[in-house]
Amino acid sequence: MPSACEPFVDDIEDMVSSHDLTSLQRQFSRQSVIPRVRKRKEQPPAEEPRKPICVIPGTQKVWMRTWGCSHNSSDGEYMAGQLAASGYKMTDNPSDADVWLLNSCTVKNPAEDHFRNSIKKAQEQNKKVVVAGCVPQAQPRMDYLKGLSIIGVQQIDRVVEVVDEAVKGHSVRLLGQKKDNGKRLGGARLDLPKIRKNPLIEIISINTGCLNACTYCKTKHARGDLASYPIEELVERARQSFQEGVCEIWLTSEDTGAYGRDIGTDLPSLLWELVKEIPEGCMLRLGMTNPPYILEHLEEMAKILNHPRVYAFLHVPVQSASDSVLMDMKREYCCNDFKCVVDFLKNKVPGITIATDIICGFPGETDKDFKETVELVREYQFPSLFINQFYPRPGTPAAKMEQVPAQVKKQRTKELSALFHSYNPYDHKVGERQHVLVTEESFDAQYYVAHNKFYEQVLVPKNPEFKGKMIEVDIYEAGKHFMRGRPVDDARVFTPSISQPLLKGEVSGIPQVSTIYSEHSEACSQENAVLVVSSGFAMSLLSCWRSLTSEATLVQTGLGSGVHYAALGHLSIIISNLIHILSPPFPFVFDLHGGNQIIIDP
Repeated sequence: MPSACEPFVDDIEDMVSSHDLTSLQRQFSRQSVIPRVRKRKEQPPAEEPRKPICVIPGTQKVWMRTWGCSHNSSDGEYMAGQLAASGYKMTDNPSDADVWLLNSCTVKNPAEDHFRNSIKKAQEQNKKVVVAGCVPQAQPRMDYLKGLSIIGVQQIDRVVEVVDEAVKGHSVRLLGQKKDNGKRLGGARLDLPKIRKNPLIEIISINTGCLNACTYCKTKHARGDLASYPIEELVERARQSFQEGVCEIWLTSEDTGAYGRDIGTDLPSLLWELVKEIPEGCMLRLGMTNPPYILEHLEEMAKILNHPRVYAFLHVPVQSASDSVLMDMKREYCCNDFKCVVDFLKNKVPGITIATDIICGFPGETDKDFKETVELVREYQFPSLFINQFYPRPGTPAAKMEQVPAQVKKQRTKELSALFHSYNPYDHKVGERQHVLVTEESFDAQYYVAHNKFYEQVLVPKNPEFKGKMIEVDIYEAGKHFMRGRPVDDARVFTPSISQPLLKGEVSGIPQVSTIYSEHSEACSQENAVLVVSSGFAMSLLSCWRSLTSEATLVQTGLGSGVHYAALGHLSIIISNLIHILSPPFPFVFDLHGGNQIIIDP
């Protein structure tokens, strides 16, 4: 209640202002109207209503790039296959893609630099980015990986899940290990969908990780200790590959020679089972093996490498001919061990190709150490030699050692490269007649690339009839890394006893898709057609129906006694969701346009 001395104001209009009329003016009619501006508190501009964001994962285009070894290449093929089987379109044009999937390699600094630059380029173009491979697995907390979705090297079977979330703007990181009852597994399943870069070549990873702890190696941080796949799973994968028209299999891992030591078996046991499955006209190539784990199997390995359907080829990295350098590297062998492997195999497998690796400028390498390596190359004249200048990888013991000056490393690399290019390993083969398996096209697209029994590269004319076949050629020219062969007139072109290869870009591992579609394509084009398949084929229908159904589809599902409807952008999404999440023991009925139906019967 106001006090007596306080003026009581009933209304704002009772307040006197300089514009108010005097008592005299009030007696006359107004001549004009005096406008008064009422001050109002400024209101913030109304925000436009947000438009609902509707993102349907599985409708986007994905571009993938893989760096590094054949193990990484195989992982990339598996990821591409799963994405394509789930409806994503894999594209070779990065500008056209919505998502960039970058599969990295951590062996050398340049490979990681390219990987990092690709991330930056993708972000500049507002692409969704998902990273995979050894770099993020080994160092997921790197600044340039912040906010990015990561697929760990043992989590490639969940690539669709990660890309789905990335498309929706979420960040997912899956870096765990595959385990069974606490025991580490070799990795994701081998029967996953896959898109082979070359439909004629299947790359099979037989194990992941290794038993060593080389002081320069960053891959160990990503791939970990040895974990092998069971023999029966590897044999089944090879069998499936041949059924899909593959004519050449590569076995790969960080160290194939160590295969099986964690599961009570060994490499020769695996190889003897695999050669039983190789059809005539097809070939098997062994991957890299370190000297320590092949020494005890030399007799058996020689027999296997002499098998007519196994390439007489072995990649055995020596890295240095100096025992002191090998000790600093923690390679767990001496140079004589390497020579023992090479000498034995060259004696027991005439003509065998031995490929090797050498690191120039490892910390502590003296001029004397390097000369020992030079003499080793001069003595054996390896036809395939991978020369690497040492790069200190962050987090490795070798990075903390006293480094060889950069100029010295470059000079040694240059000197060893000059020695390698001073001899021609194939000159003596001019005039020979050889059987070669044709598997790919040369980089310049002028020839087909074939390989003889010793996995030596032979260029042959681009006759479409030769692709995937064994042919006979006369060698008429030899270069440093290849020979040229002329097909023998009237010689038989041998076709391997396998199925027709898949088309380039076609998904392997889900043959039911093409089978079901071809069997029922005529029925599905008719009114009131009904397609009945078991739930085991449901996921195989994913890519087929996603590609055929792009508009919103009304889906009727018979669940128990009730009937439910759902409108979705893709029929395959409701199929996968119902089967994967609900999994009820009764049929699904999907009504398509035109009265057609899909019935999935568990």
